Amino acid sequence: MKNILKKVIKPFLPTYEVVCTNYHVIPGMPVNGNHSKHKFEKGAQEEARKFYVKVINSDMTKTMAPVEVHLKRRGKTIEKTEFGPVNDLKKFKIHYKG
Repeated sequence: MKNILKKVIKPFLPTYEVVCTNYHVIPGMPVNGNHSKHKFEKGAQEEARKFYVKVINSDMTKTMAPVEVHLKRRGKTIEKTEFGPVNDLKKFKIHYKG
């Protein structure tokens, strides 16, 4: 009975994704932004949150160039973390890749 109920409800659950944006700054050149998206299936809130926390706590993320990490549900940001002067970089024209 529980399996049937889960199959009926699953199509209506929200999708989750973690978006990581790395900003590359080279003096005299436009700022480049690189998006990395990790999508999760419908209703995978726990998996998405664990991955988000893993990315935030990673030493690699903290030592990179300015980085912005978003946890999104149905395309809307529910949590956001920034490392470095991301707000200052958003004032410039940014060329996004990915």
